[in-house]
Amino acid sequence: METINNWTNITFDSLSAMGKEIALVFPKIIGAIVIMLLGWLVIKIVLFLLGRILRLAKVNLLNDRINGMGLTSKGDFKIDVAKIVLGFVKWLLILVFLIVAADILNWHIISVEIGNLLHYLPRFFSALALLMIGFYIGNFVKNTVKRLFDSLEFGGSHLVSNLLFYVIVIFMSVTALNQAGVDTTIITNNITMIMGSFLLAFALGVGLGSREIIADILRSFYTRKTYAVGDTIVIGDDEGTIESIDNNSLTLVTERGKFVIPIKDVVSQKVEIRS
Repeated sequence: METINNWTNITFDSLSAMGKEIALVFPKIIGAIVIMLLGWLVIKIVLFLLGRILRLAKVNLLNDRINGMGLTSKGDFKIDVAKIVLGFVKWLLILVFLIVAADILNWHIISVEIGNLLHYLPRFFSALALLMIGFYIGNFVKNTVKRLFDSLEFGGSHLVSNLLFYVIVIFMSVTALNQAGVDTTIITNNITMIMGSFLLAFALGVGLGSREIIADILRSFYTRKTYAVGDTIVIGDDEGTIESIDNNSLTLVTERGKFVIPIKDVVSQKVEIRS
């Protein structure tokens, strides 16, 4: 009989302790639920107002500029700055209210880990900003070099401009990873070796293949300094008027017709200027 009484007392004590614990935890659970509901309402209001502000700021113009880059215009992938900003703000507010709810429930581990995540977010978004800046600079350099090569009538403008674009993007990507706290030592070493070998081979190929082009450009500078459009000259057996002087040729109008003379022939031969 005494044993049964002891079991009864133990059972009532356990149930009483559980009831006290539930009584203590229940208000905290209610408070956490209220905080999450309040957070949901606040998030809806903030996202609505922020969406209106972004539309008034015409962020879609920035979308067109970013999507106009060569990396995104050739595929189905499109960047929507408004959605990115709204998504970032949404999850930031969710994490903030989760920290508050975890503190109410005394879930300190969860609140600490979420806090660490929030502390990391500035580094992550600064890395993302560096990456976007890299794409912008790379695209600007790509277009500038392509226009320069086309204006000088150089071949390989597409190849060289794309090469510079990817070099800048890779460099900025590695910098962004470092900013994000990623160890890029192995990646940097491998990329340095690969790009060094490639650039050396490219430089040798371009240097050997463009010797005559560079020589013609230098000769054209000399020719433009010595002769002018409209001059009457005698070169070899031909006499005529200079119509134009290009990077690699001179156009001479004679009585027999129009002749295109290579610049190297103009420089290497004896030329008489009549007027």
